[in-house]
Amino acid sequence: MLDYVDSKLKERTASLSVISNTALVVLKLVVGFFTGAVSIVSEAAHSAVDLLAALIAFYAVRKADQPPDDNHAYGHGKVENLSGAIEAVLIIVAAIWIVYEAGHKLQGTYVPEFLEYGIVVMLISIVVNYWVSSKLHKVAVQTGSHALEADALHLQADIWTSAGVLIGLVVIKITGLAWIDPVIAILVAGVVFKAGYGMTKKSLYELTDISLPLNEEQIIIDVIKSRTEVISFHQLRTRRSGSRRLIDMHLVLYKDMHLNKAHTVCDQIEAEIKEKLEFCDVVIHLEPCDHEDIDACPLNE
Repeated sequence: MLDYVDSKLKERTASLSVISNTALVVLKLVVGFFTGAVSIVSEAAHSAVDLLAALIAFYAVRKADQPPDDNHAYGHGKVENLSGAIEAVLIIVAAIWIVYEAGHKLQGTYVPEFLEYGIVVMLISIVVNYWVSSKLHKVAVQTGSHALEADALHLQADIWTSAGVLIGLVVIKITGLAWIDPVIAILVAGVVFKAGYGMTKKSLYELTDISLPLNEEQIIIDVIKSRTEVISFHQLRTRRSGSRRLIDMHLVLYKDMHLNKAHTVCDQIEAEIKEKLEFCDVVIHLEPCDHEDIDACPLNE
């Protein structure tokens, strides 16, 4: 389990996202309906999804860091992966709604008014989301939190969509072309949908216990092979549960090695893996082998 400090850091960072998204949703809705710009309203919907995602992330990081119990021997890390999947579905739903609303606007000729207010709101949104997403990403890397990483990706996508809406509002202000507003909203929906698809794919992979990336597994293999006491290894299995990497393996050692020595070798391998990858639970199963029977011992994977 992550230590108390890391757990509280994750909660504080997740709450920061909740606060910022709440403020942006209210601001964008008020200005969007006041100006009649569907692109601003679509951005409000996007931020509303971000807010819901932030609330889910806040719950997830609190739940995921709870210690193992009788029903969850491996802890609650999968809650973070599940939250990512839920957030992804919400993003896709928001994208579909934006396209639906923009389609209605394309059939009309209404030109949004008081666009300078919308321009200011988009500038505020870009600055706030840049700062909050940077903070989320930093803490996600520091703590290995999947939920905070997903939340940071949401806000990064919001930066680009806000920038697109900002450019569109400026063009409408200059040219008076009404059709630009819903077209930009549809482009925003495309960006949102792409982000949702990518998150869905990643979350489902981790929920189905896909192995760690090849570069991370290679780090584990290099650590094992660096130990001269290890004859060979096999059945290396890896997966991810929230911010935790779950790793287990079979190591083959000489059968006449003292138990204390074998235990020390395992401890050193486990410690080195945790040092290089962080947030790991490592389980090692030992198998004995005679000196004269090395050729018959299980081979490395």
